[in-house]
Amino acid sequence: MKILCISDTTDTLIYSSVAPELYRDVDFVISAGDLPLRYYDYIQTMLRKDVWYVYGNHNLEEFGRMMRRSSDNSGFSSFSPRGSLPSFGGFFVDGKCIYDKQHDLIIMGLGGSMLYNYGESQYTERQMQRRINKLVPRLMYNKKRYGRAVDILITHAPPFGMGDGEDLCHKGFECFLQFMEKYKPKYLLHGHVHLDDINAPRISEFCDTKVINIYKNYILEDDTLGKSYGN
Repeated sequence: MKILCISDTTDTLIYSSVAPELYRDVDFVISAGDLPLRYYDYIQTMLRKDVWYVYGNHNLEEFGRMMRRSSDNSGFSSFSPRGSLPSFGGFFVDGKCIYDKQHDLIIMGLGGSMLYNYGESQYTERQMQRRINKLVPRLMYNKKRYGRAVDILITHAPPFGMGDGEDLCHKGFECFLQFMEKYKPKYLLHGHVHLDDINAPRISEFCDTKVINIYKNYILEDDTLGKSYGN
């Protein structure tokens, strides 16, 4: 499986005329936030790829409406992106844990940053832990039904101590460490911390999880994901 991962800043390469050919073999797209919704619209129109996304702490158009919709949807039914596409594009997974039947993947999203100025999509450590707690019944169901709780966790902020910043805004969440230890997602994909040096390390590991900073543009390739895809 091949996934185009994006976060934090638009990429001129994706906007270029060669993008449809360049990304033709990508299965779908994951965004860790801080991108405008029109960017997802563009990707879905030009690349013809589905986009799964969470919000960051910037570019928060439609945030309130989408979060209200999310609170009304437990996410317990199997999810097939086809036919569920919001009018503005993208599949909102912030605060949800959803089984994507098409790709045989369990995808969970926890967007937002550490609380630093009381804006939208900002959380204290305790508030983020409460967001996780709300999804525990779904995670337990997944474990029983599919044999694992979650495959990919999409966050905006990084885990604490794993490439996060020293300032409060860019500090990572400790509860993400506890989550990885308990539920063992294969990947945690985050953004928020900009990698201005193209040679800066993106990947680290914690327990059984590979943690990847997907700032701007990153291609994730894993032939062990989505084994039922296409069956």
